[in-house]
Amino acid sequence: MRKLLAFTVTMALVAAVAAYLAWTQERPVAHYLSDLRITLAVNEGLPADRGNLVGIQPELFPADYQSLERLHLKLSAYLQKARDLGLINHKTVVVLPEHIGTWLMLTGEKNEVYQALHVKDAMNWLSVSNPLQFARAWISATGDSRTDDAYLRMKAPGMARDYQVLFGGLAKEFGVTLVAGSITLPNPSVSQGQLQVGHGALYNASVVFNADGLPVGQPQRQLYPIYDERGFIEPGDENVVSVVDTPAGRLGVLVGSDSWYPDNYRKLNEQGAQLIAVPAFVLGRDTWDRPWRGFKSVSTPTEISLKPEELSEGEAWRRLTLISQPPISQASAGMSVFLRGQFWDLATAGHSFASRQGQVSADGEARGARLLNLWL
Repeated sequence: MRKLLAFTVTMALVAAVAAYLAWTQERPVAHYLSDLRITLAVNEGLPADRGNLVGIQPELFPADYQSLERLHLKLSAYLQKARDLGLINHKTVVVLPEHIGTWLMLTGEKNEVYQALHVKDAMNWLSVSNPLQFARAWISATGDSRTDDAYLRMKAPGMARDYQVLFGGLAKEFGVTLVAGSITLPNPSVSQGQLQVGHGALYNASVVFNADGLPVGQPQRQLYPIYDERGFIEPGDENVVSVVDTPAGRLGVLVGSDSWYPDNYRKLNEQGAQLIAVPAFVLGRDTWDRPWRGFKSVSTPTEISLKPEELSEGEAWRRLTLISQPPISQASAGMSVFLRGQFWDLATAGHSFASRQGQVSADGEARGARLLNLWL
């Protein structure tokens, strides 16, 4: 009788495990209507043969990431709008927001992930539906926030592949230079024209793709991750601020609040940067209008006299982001582009803005996807 009971329990457990594993493999794609509209919010300067900077501030939601095809549909619609308006040419540099690639961790997941009400619930579904990947990632995780590290690490090879396929493909499709926001990966690098993941710590990095769809130079890592991310994202080497050649001029990329540090502009000046792209991200629906909380890293530049709560978050971004303000920045123009949307109970803020010769042109409207253009 004991043997029969043990056999029955064993078979029940085997059946339960088999059913669970079968469930993890089910990835039905739910029907989803995405808003493909985008509004031209800023259009400065006159068309010339020097090219232009185009910023795309998308409005994104978890379901936009359910498949690569779905995300491509939305982003290509934005770029097609820019083309229809005559804003796309072979000297166009397109700038996308910070972390637009990081959310590729959601691609190909179960509907429960997208339908969750809270980010915690969504991440629980993510780990439960990818048990082996999550376990391996957790073992390899580093930093103080091991679980957050594992969520980002677990699908890193696929994320890197999808990032290049999507954003490199868009650059080639529209014949532009594309600053592909940023993506969080373990020790990312470019080798033989391919974005690769390595071992060790996670970095938030931006890759520039040329009109052939291939990466230009190495990923620019974020030098000063914000407080909320320092438990799982490692800061990049402060001495590595790179410039790449584009048809519109020499381009530097500063990720997020790296754009607040004057020394970064001096390093770009030394390399002859003419244009600066700032992929950015601000968490919290009302954060943009709330009092500025100060520098989001352990380091505060000595020449900055602003004090926390002295002005709003948005005013601080425009004051500190010296994308074309001589003498600290000798670039002729720059653009800061923010991610907008709602990721479960996490809302995003930020109004994108462009600057040329120290004159700022800002988008004052937060609703919907926004398009910014700056003729050089």
